[in-house]
Amino acid sequence: MPALYLLLFLAPCLSYAQDYAPPRYNLSLDLPPDQRWEPVLKHYNYTQVKEAMDYVLDKSLPKWVYASILPLADVELAFLVREPYSGEMKGIARTLGVHVGYVVALNLCYEATAFCTSIIAQDEKGNVYHGRNLDYNFPDILKKLTMDLDFIQDGKVVYTGTTFLGYIGLWTGQRPYEFTVSGDARERGEWWENAISAFFKRSSPVSWLIRDALNDDKNFEAAALRLSKTPIIAETYYIIGGTQSKEGLVITRNRDGPADLWPLDPLRGAWFHVETNYDHWTTPPPSDDRRTPAIKALNATGQANINTDTLYKVLSVKPVMNAITVYTTVMSAATPEKYTTRVRNNV
Repeated sequence: MPALYLLLFLAPCLSYAQDYAPPRYNLSLDLPPDQRWEPVLKHYNYTQVKEAMDYVLDKSLPKWVYASILPLADVELAFLVREPYSGEMKGIARTLGVHVGYVVALNLCYEATAFCTSIIAQDEKGNVYHGRNLDYNFPDILKKLTMDLDFIQDGKVVYTGTTFLGYIGLWTGQRPYEFTVSGDARERGEWWENAISAFFKRSSPVSWLIRDALNDDKNFEAAALRLSKTPIIAETYYIIGGTQSKEGLVITRNRDGPADLWPLDPLRGAWFHVETNYDHWTTPPPSDDRRTPAIKALNATGQANINTDTLYKVLSVKPVMNAITVYTTVMSAATPEKYTTRVRNNV
């Protein structure tokens, strides 16, 4: 057996026992937006939650930017932020006893700091699998805030996603029997550039557009169209997996539209794609090359052996998993019950 194969399947298992599933809650879409998060928030100590949020804001956001958001949020939130997101942030602020501008600022902070690895892969039978590591600064703080959410309407799960407490957007999600989606940051840019785009151009935050697609789009094609064309506040990569053979796509996004579309092409040997935080047609920097180890691990696994379990192992190979990896999710829209998130023990 090749040495790399042994490394892939044996070495990571030492830490698996200490990985753990985050809490999973229902979020009712039947409730008014300003009431949806209250049943989730009640499971947490508000003082501790606010302390964690304070830390993220203090380390991520210039004080002058935060100061400028407060009056805008007070007076013009309904104009600057569309529903249901405006109502949801108002409800979170009311429940936690904080200024709504605090919640707005926190949500925009998260839009700028997602350093991730996403993989889509198709097995020999045409089944499509999707996995992602979400890497953020402050992993020890964010691990405590990570949760899976089932968005419920009329008693049914409309979509599932993984997020942080207080963050209404989704970087990872699944619409059952239709598609899976993840987002990876492309070019971080300066936070204020994103804020200007968000507030004055009324472009969509990257993670809100994922949630829009999961909520509204009934199939892979519709989601791909929305994620390709809708103006967004920051450059990003959207990775989508469907339920049929060849339904896999990496969308490289500029703020105003697509820079590149990279579909799976298994008949020509492209049975998987790896997207980190660099354009796939360029070479990643040696200081942050997660792409090459992931490709080697996938080739060692082989198309005949790819599934959610082996994909999780690929995402556990260092440095694909690294010091700032918060969680790993594996999913397949055709078998939505396999949606699995683990908070990582990556010390």
